[in-house]
Amino acid sequence: MSRPAVKPAHPHSRHGHPGSKPQVKELVPTLKRLAGYLARRKGLLFLVVLMVAASSALGLLGPYLVGIAIDDFIITKDEKGLVLLLALLGVVYIFYSLATFLQSYWMVGVAQKTVFEMRTELFTHLQQLPLSFFDKRQHGELMSRVTNDIENISSTLNSSVIQVASSVLTLTGAVIVMLYLSPMLTAITLLIVPLLYIGMKWITSRTRRFFKEQQRHLGELNGFIEEAVSSKHIVKMFSQEEKIALAFNERNAKLKETGFWAQTYSGFIPKLMNMLNNISFALIAGAGGLLALHGYVTVGVIVVFAEYSRQFTRPLNDLANQFNTLLSALAGAERVFDILDTEKEEEQADEFPLHHVRGDIEFRKVSFSYEKGNETIKEVSFKADKGDMVALVGPTGSGKSTIINLLARFYDPDNGAIFIDGYNTSTIPRQELRKHMGFVLQDSFLFEGTIKENIRYGRLDATDEEVVKAAKSANAHSFIMKLPDGYETKLQSEGSGISQGQRQLLAIARALLADPAILILDEATSSIDTITEMHIQEALNRLMEGRTTVVIAHRLNTIRRADQILVLNQGRIVERGNHEELIETEGHYASLATASQL
Repeated sequence: MSRPAVKPAHPHSRHGHPGSKPQVKELVPTLKRLAGYLARRKGLLFLVVLMVAASSALGLLGPYLVGIAIDDFIITKDEKGLVLLLALLGVVYIFYSLATFLQSYWMVGVAQKTVFEMRTELFTHLQQLPLSFFDKRQHGELMSRVTNDIENISSTLNSSVIQVASSVLTLTGAVIVMLYLSPMLTAITLLIVPLLYIGMKWITSRTRRFFKEQQRHLGELNGFIEEAVSSKHIVKMFSQEEKIALAFNERNAKLKETGFWAQTYSGFIPKLMNMLNNISFALIAGAGGLLALHGYVTVGVIVVFAEYSRQFTRPLNDLANQFNTLLSALAGAERVFDILDTEKEEEQADEFPLHHVRGDIEFRKVSFSYEKGNETIKEVSFKADKGDMVALVGPTGSGKSTIINLLARFYDPDNGAIFIDGYNTSTIPRQELRKHMGFVLQDSFLFEGTIKENIRYGRLDATDEEVVKAAKSANAHSFIMKLPDGYETKLQSEGSGISQGQRQLLAIARALLADPAILILDEATSSIDTITEMHIQEALNRLMEGRTTVVIAHRLNTIRRADQILVLNQGRIVERGNHEELIETEGHYASLATASQL
């Protein structure tokens, strides 16, 4: 006597497909790319598949042996044979449990190594994307892709991959054994498949859309939270707590709505499985009883079919319980691959490194726009020789920061060209170009870590003595030594725990340590008290010695000694000259100086 098996699961080939063709086209490439990552673990995957096959076969063997026990030993009252068969049944289930454990253990290893690679690849890719990519996206939403979306993929690989493979093997084996035992009862059992197909198609056409929206709304909510937390001082200054709470509730409500419908529709699947399982069991019991009365099947066969009918939808039930994770992971994978498919800040084949930089700068009729049709700077031209100080002044939005961004190749000009030492910057690798530049910005960013580590960020191979020397030159050494742990004092996120002026002094020390040929200053002394400004200005004077310096000026005393002052307005240079020359012309610069806007 023979019997079918234990875990029939038919991972319906369309179970993850959305209802419309465009969505199917998105799903198939996503699955293929995930499979490509898994293929890198071929050895472990082979062992997993081997254990899945073994557990499926042993699971199918169990009910088959139960049928033999009924027909050959219980009905015939063969006690000895029954005991031996029960012992065999025990061995089968012991090895079944071992195979199940090993497949899960090895699959966890595959999953963790896979998501480790994906997370590393995603984070590395983010570092290579142009600034324009980050300008258009919330930081919290990007963080959600690196964390939440990757974690969803991890959960799915840990469970669903094994479940799908086990379901296919179990269902195939079950059908083969059932056909061998009774084609008629098999046909009756398979009557539920069309109902299953219709139900799954109706549910999945809706569920995947909601899960994709849920991931999108989750990313938006994370982005909003990140922005709200980072701007908490501004919120409190303007007493906008109620407004920001309302904005949060609005986004949270959208996430709740899509999450509700995603979970509701996916919750229909296990209920559908249970209903079809009960229908199948009733059909087998009724039809099997009639066939047994006429001698077409034995009692053991009916018991086996009853067991198979109950287990026919069990793997699908398991899939249904994980369906939320499966669809959520596919939506997350699409979001991850969307970033990975974004073009990197590639270097051109004809680019070459600059090993020694004097610091000569030239802009030739440079025009640039962040958005097409809205030029930020227009035909800007100027020269600065080694050691010169060039100051950029003008109202907000005149293009000062844009000139800095173009000089550092954070963006490339739409028209015109920029030259360093006579070489077009478009032919110089970006990282190589920036190695010869030092930046001291108005809001200097400090990393979580020690003061020594933050200064050494300017040149990672610097010795402790060089770090201290840079700090002394930046007038930072005295305040550092007054801290509890000196240079080993740990700073919190963004340098909280020390004053704005002290942060600026550390930023100057970092730039001094880098020893750049070109120095870019986004006025480091704004919003600083007079005494601290004197220390910072003294440090800046040391920093600027022998270096070509481009300054975005906010204060008049910073630019009085500039070799060249460029006055910008609406993206064009409207005046140029030194301080005395521009004052004498009584033009735009003189008006700004008189009105104390510099």
